[in-house]
Order: sequence, then structure tokens, then C-alpha cells
Amino acid sequence: MENNKYYRDELPENNPVFELDRRNFVKLLGGGLFIYFQLGELLTGLATETEQRRSLPTDYNAFLHIGEDGKVTAMVGKIEMGQGIITSFPQMIADELDTPLESIKMVMGDTELCPYDAGTWGSLSTRVLGPSLLAAVAEARSVLLTMGAEYLGTKPEELAIENGIIYVKNNKSKKVSYGQLTKGRKIEKYLDVKPKTKDFSEYKIRGKSFRHADGVAKVTGEAMYSGDFRMPGMLYAKILRPPSHGATLVSADTSEAEKLEGIVIARDKDLVAVLHKDPEKAEAALAKVKAEYKFDEMKVDDKTIFKHLLEIPSEARVIKSAGDVESGKKNAELIFESEFYNSYVAHSPMEPHTALAYLEGDQMILRASTQTPFGTQDGVSRELGVELDKVRVIPPFLGGGFGGKSAFPQAVEAARLAKLTGKPVMVQWTRKEEFFYDTFRPAAVVKITSGVSKSGKISVWDFHEYFAGPRGSDTIYDVPDSKTTSYSARDAHPFGTGAWRAPANNTNTFARESQIDRMAVKLGADPVDFRLKNLKDERMLGVLKAVAELWGWKPAKGPSGRGYGIACGFDAGSYVAHIAEVKVDQKTGKVKVIRVACAQDMGFCINPEGSIIQMEGCIIMGMGYALTEEVMFTGGDIHTADYGTYQIPLFSWVPKIQTKILDKNEAPQGGGEPAIICMGAVIANAIFDATGARLYQLPMTPARVMEAIAKAK
Repeated sequence: MENNKYYRDELPENNPVFELDRRNFVKLLGGGLFIYFQLGELLTGLATETEQRRSLPTDYNAFLHIGEDGKVTAMVGKIEMGQGIITSFPQMIADELDTPLESIKMVMGDTELCPYDAGTWGSLSTRVLGPSLLAAVAEARSVLLTMGAEYLGTKPEELAIENGIIYVKNNKSKKVSYGQLTKGRKIEKYLDVKPKTKDFSEYKIRGKSFRHADGVAKVTGEAMYSGDFRMPGMLYAKILRPPSHGATLVSADTSEAEKLEGIVIARDKDLVAVLHKDPEKAEAALAKVKAEYKFDEMKVDDKTIFKHLLEIPSEARVIKSAGDVESGKKNAELIFESEFYNSYVAHSPMEPHTALAYLEGDQMILRASTQTPFGTQDGVSRELGVELDKVRVIPPFLGGGFGGKSAFPQAVEAARLAKLTGKPVMVQWTRKEEFFYDTFRPAAVVKITSGVSKSGKISVWDFHEYFAGPRGSDTIYDVPDSKTTSYSARDAHPFGTGAWRAPANNTNTFARESQIDRMAVKLGADPVDFRLKNLKDERMLGVLKAVAELWGWKPAKGPSGRGYGIACGFDAGSYVAHIAEVKVDQKTGKVKVIRVACAQDMGFCINPEGSIIQMEGCIIMGMGYALTEEVMFTGGDIHTADYGTYQIPLFSWVPKIQTKILDKNEAPQGGGEPAIICMGAVIANAIFDATGARLYQLPMTPARVMEAIAKAK
């Protein structure tokens, strides 16, 4: 039996299939009006278009195509992973352009067709890309209005636009459509005069609720994810994985696997893969590979990690400082010292990291589940040693990301194997691989020393965050003497860590709002009143008052026995406040979340329905990191491998959820992350209110709850 083995120096010929570049894409769409929008100046000279786009990595561009039929194709570098920008971006575009919402089509994240974007993360799409996109649309509208005036023989100021139709204000019979203006013509231009975008009072589509445009396709199964694609000759790759992050491959014997029919062996340095057109046969062959490793393990586990983080050499950086904390400590009436812990948490998206890679001519094409298509293009380009325009990333829908799909190793693996074999290659991580290679939310420690004056005002706040990251570490309260210090070090963790939905903010808000509750309880103050007394920020005060009203809050000293918790915070430009009710089984330590209310100030809300969905998703996901989600490990060996060893929220957990979005005519802010940041704190404070037991470590598992109850007695 002859088997296929491919190594770096044995590359088979590849036949070109079909190549669609920007020029061909334009031909495919047909004639129309093209408006390019650029913040800043493009480099000129000999630079290619791709190099020009990469030369301004912080620049956001919008590219619009208005076809002969009046349909509008908008291209953005962002991707859709459930956050709903596939719906809210068209609302923004249609409203600004005065065209029907149903006429807008989105092309997202395609590195060959879309403007460069650093990635979809940080709740930046609406609040950062949005203004640039709207400015582009306003320019398009201005150009069309000028063209319409020429066509109708009048002045632009005498015209109005409705549903993509330009007409004379005092004679609506004199009109021309966007499609008529662009028919048979292609116009490319930059506009020197930048028209203003519309005022809030002019919005007709923005601010109204629309269901997600991709909802039906996802519910019916029509939506395509990376693992849904199939190609002639496609091979599934199963890759030899180390048993630990501290393991290095010494040798791999693939001779037994090679005996199986149809098996392809591909090897490139430390990448050893077994491929077959049937993924189960590839998996069976992989089990026959005999590998030898050497180990260099970090001497730490899930029990000793916090001691490790506090003891290793680290760099301290003062994030913010006001007054003199040492003097503040001396002058405080009461001093509170606390230490909070946060375990490693996995992203655990329903769709694991997946990529299909194949060659079209000399261009590597990737259908990859990635939050960073242009970063993926960069990485594959470097790995293969080819120019950027020889790599094209086309991200379909993502089945969740939460920051974990900012990394794209599966795409690099697929590209390497596709180049080696000359075949389309699908790399689809198993759940075990997903947990093993996840860039976990980092384990972290937060130490807080705070104090209050005789009047019940917070007088000093000394916040030390170890390895969580500074996001969300702001004091937020009105404190005369305060300091926030962040500690970091290289190679602090035994495996990779990274951004996890509202990175660092979940940890820091848990610590801050638990500490605030401690002070309120000691003073015999209602936790809502205590916060109101110590806040000056009007927007934070606004959400706190709004959630108290939504809940029907009645002041009480804690622990009241009601099982009510309160927490507030700030993330991605938005303000949030939560109240939760829990019931605690004091015989088992099991916590049941009964009800959660959340008020959010996110500036002007583009799509209230979509934002409410995000708030509800954050609340449910946040219950996981608060109560059960924790990665178990020894050194680089990850013991958490599947949902039998990692508990995410279940449908049966879902509490009654109430939401309120404050009505604001201000710049839109982020909505994909803020409502998750308080969930650890609000549940911890509710547990205390129910039991008198204070929890200092996330997740608050039944065992930890029982331990805290025992200490409180």
C-alpha cells in the first residue's frame, strides 16, 4: 500500500482554481458609485494597496459600493460573532444614507475586500469604527446629492432624499434614484470637504429595535461556520499534541499510522499531522503515533498559583494616584484590608477554533474562525514566508469568541499543512484541544486597603492588582487619597493567557465592589445608599438610581437575610449597575440566582433589542465565572478537558432578568461587555446578604461557600 508523506521540501504542484481580487469583485458587483473614506493620509509611491492599508494600523476605513439597483454593499474589517453588528451597522448606514435598511448588505472581515482592521474586540466596533463609517456614508450622501442636483438641473440645497430617491422639495415628481445616478458608471474619488453626520434628532432607523439579521439563518442551521465548508479532495488534519505545556517533542514515530489506508502524514519541524478525508480515521491513525517528549514544568498548580503570583519578581506600575494614601490610612476612622483571588477561566466558545486552508493558484485562502482576520493574514504570511497579498482570510460567522479567537494558531496550522500537501486542509480543534490551547483569563490577586471617615465617606483607597490587568481598576468612587498599582511579569503563568470578555474588569470589579460592601456593612449602611453617598460621577449615579428603581429597592442593613446584592462599574465607555437575588442552600453550599436587574448607560443605543440581548448574554455568562468556571492544572498539564470537568451555565440556571438602557443622546459606547463585569461581585454580595459569609475567591463553588459559612459562624 502506498501512503502519502509530505515534508517541507516535497511540495506537490497546485492547480489554480478561481481567484477573486478587489478588481474582480468590483466587476462581479457591476457598475456603481464607490466612495473611499480615509482618516489620515495614504502613503503613496511604490507601496502596494495592501502595504498602504497596513501602514496605518490604527486607521479605520469604510468602503461602500452603491450598485445600479440601488443596493448598498458595505465592507468593514470587523467580524460577526453574535454581538449583532451585522444588524446595527446597516441601521447606521441606512439612516445616514437615507436608503432602506433592507438595501444594505454587509461584507465583513475579508482581508482582500475589506479595509484593514486590528480586530473585533474591546466593544470597539460601534464606538470607534462607527464614527468613521458614518463619516464615509455622509460623504457618499453628499456626492450623490451633488450628482442628483446636476441630473435634475437644480441646486443641492433644493433637494431632499428619501429611501434612496433624490427629489426636488417643492416638486416630488422631479426625482432620481441612487441606482439611476450610478448606472453604468464607476466613480472613485476622495472628498476634500467633509460633511457633518446627522444629528440625533434626524435619526429614523437608529434607536429602533430590530432582530438580528442573521438570527433566522443561525436558528435554522443555514448559517455557515468554518467547519461547515467542504471542498473536493479536502483532508481533515489531526495533529500530534504534547501532554503538557511544559513538554517539548523529541521524536515521533509515524510508521504504524502510515500503514493505514488513505492516511497522509505531514511534518514540518514540530508540527506532526495525520490527515485523511474521514476525520475519525485520521483520529484513529493519530493514536498509533509514538511520541517522546522532554519536560520542563513550572512548579505550580491551581492550589498554589496565588502564592506563586505574589512571590515572583514583578514590575509595579502606578495607574492612577490622588492625594497621599499613607496619610489617608493614618487619618481614617476605620481601615479595611482584603485579599481577593481569581482562578483561570476558559473562553469555552461553542465553536472550537477551526480553519479550512486551500490554495488558489499561488494564494493561500483561509476560512477561519478568527476575531482578527488581518492579524491572521499577517501570521500566516510570516509563517509561509510569502507576501501579504498571497494570503486571504475570509471569516464566516463565529460561534463565539469572547477574546479567545483573537489568537489564530489553528489557521496557521491549516495553512502550513495545506502548503505541505497541496490539498484543502481542515483543522478543527476538539474540545480537549480547545481547553488545552485556550489563552485563559489569567489567575490574579487583588489586595485592597481602604478606610472611611467618621462621616461615612471613603477617605482612602489603596488598590493593588496582580496579573489581572488594569482595565476596570479605577476607583470610580470619590476618594481624596487613592492609588491604583498594577503588577506584571513575563512568563508568570504556566500556559498562555489573554483577553477574556471585558479583560481584567471582572476581576477588578469583583474585588472593588466586594470591598465597598464590606465597608457599608461595618458602618451599618444600606449598600445602595453608601454607594450613592460616595459617588460623584453623574452617569454612575444615574445607572445606580435606575437599577434601584427597576428593582424596587428598599434600604436595609446587611446582612439582611434577603439575599440581595448590589454592584456597579464601568467598561468600554458604558456605565452599569446590577442588583441580584440569590438563594443559598446552607447544607450544600449551592447557590441559585433568582433574579438579576441591570441598568446600562451606553450613550445613544443603536439597536435596543440587540443591546438587551447582549446584556442578558453577559449576565448569564457572568454566572459561570462567578459560580463554577475554573481551570484545574498541574504545571502545564491541563486537567480540564471537557464539559464534564468544566461547568458553564445551563438553561436551568437562567434567572429572571430585567434590563434598562438609559435614554441618552450622546455618542454610542460599547455594549458587548459591560454587563458582565459586575456578576462576580453582585452574586458575592448577595451571598453575604443571605448568609453573612464573605467570599474572596472566584468561582464561588459550593465547597468555598460552605467554607465561608463555617468561618462566619
